[in-house]
Amino acid sequence: MTIRTILRRATDFLIDNGIEEARLDAEVLLAHVLNTSRLRLYVDLERNIDDSTDAYKNLIRLRAEHIPVAQLIGVREFMGLDFNITPDVLIPRPETELLVQISIENLERLNRPSTAADIGTGSGAIAVSIAHHIENVTVDATDISPAALAVARSNAEKFSVDRRINFVEGNLLEPLSHKKFDAIISNPPYIPTAVIDNLQPEVSKHEPRLALDGGLDGLDCYRKIIGGSARMLNDDGFIALEIGINQAAPVTKIIDHTDQFNAVDIVKDLNGIDRIIVAHKK
Repeated sequence: MTIRTILRRATDFLIDNGIEEARLDAEVLLAHVLNTSRLRLYVDLERNIDDSTDAYKNLIRLRAEHIPVAQLIGVREFMGLDFNITPDVLIPRPETELLVQISIENLERLNRPSTAADIGTGSGAIAVSIAHHIENVTVDATDISPAALAVARSNAEKFSVDRRINFVEGNLLEPLSHKKFDAIISNPPYIPTAVIDNLQPEVSKHEPRLALDGGLDGLDCYRKIIGGSARMLNDDGFIALEIGINQAAPVTKIIDHTDQFNAVDIVKDLNGIDRIIVAHKK
């Protein structure tokens, strides 16, 4: 059976099972099975691959059950790096790249060796990306999940930044409360508890609830992080936080209430949604 035929049948099957990006997912999974690129698939559309169809069919069946592609192939590209992914960690989103980019810009403005804390590191995407792009930064990364920390450590080793990242098990800021940083960065859980089960099944059924659940109003982690961050920041330090839809105003209110930060900067993502909040210590 040719690649053309296999892709067509797989795409139709995924569409029938409610997969939105059926053709893209079919291509990514086949490229993974064949250990090649999506571009190469199009070059070889008439190639017969009967010896690989069983493995591919199995992946397509799993994708039809709404298991995320990143979990099926074990990697997700983020900031130009292919991060190891398991069901124990939140899959890095493109929106979070904006958080990393803004954090890097602010750290580089310090023009000196710097320190950062990544709160709720998950796969380590934020901590590893920052360490990869800034040679003179050291990062402390926390997570309450030992399984998530194992994934994060594997990614730090994969990209040779493990000597500049200290991974610590614990809840949010707690294991780092004795330290000072130039930046405290986080993409915390921010989905209101009652909303999670209404999300697409790839998220609600297959990603760790611990990384999604932000409490009754989605703001529990912001209150804890913001409330404890000022005393942990150096005098010219800053916090950078990813936020959910319609959370800019309430999170800004939490920051203002501390009376420890200067004016808040709100950055929109490519869809025009308020996505990142940055506030510098007074």
